[in-house]
Amino acid sequence: MKTILVAFRVTDLDRSLEFYTALGYVELGRVPGDDSCLVLLKFPEEPAATFELVHRPGDGPVDVGSGFDHLAIQVDNLADTLQRLTEAGLEPGPLEHPGGPDGPKTSWLTDPDGYRVELVQWPPTLPDGITAATFA
Repeated sequence: MKTILVAFRVTDLDRSLEFYTALGYVELGRVPGDDSCLVLLKFPEEPAATFELVHRPGDGPVDVGSGFDHLAIQVDNLADTLQRLTEAGLEPGPLEHPGGPDGPKTSWLTDPDGYRVELVQWPPTLPDGITAATFA
């Protein structure tokens, strides 16, 4: 088994697409329904969809609630990413060092529906992503 994608229900599809394409996602395709639309997204270097926006206007506005925490996205250079996102009109938070100066660098931003997104730049000493080696 493997995780295929994560899906967020969104209130305003156009506004959410602007946000996520500014992050770097590209639209792979759409699945229209009677009263819904699914939009499949991926980063350019990914071979398949990894993220889905679900738009069901009849369900009313999205309420993220207290069960969802965040979506984490790895970036190569956080400072450059923050500058690019700010120039695109997004409002990322400040660069943080939650693991100290030698740990990962992070920044937070919130999408139009209130979903929190964490941007992470791993230090060069850590493997790409979180693996069993991370905890050894």
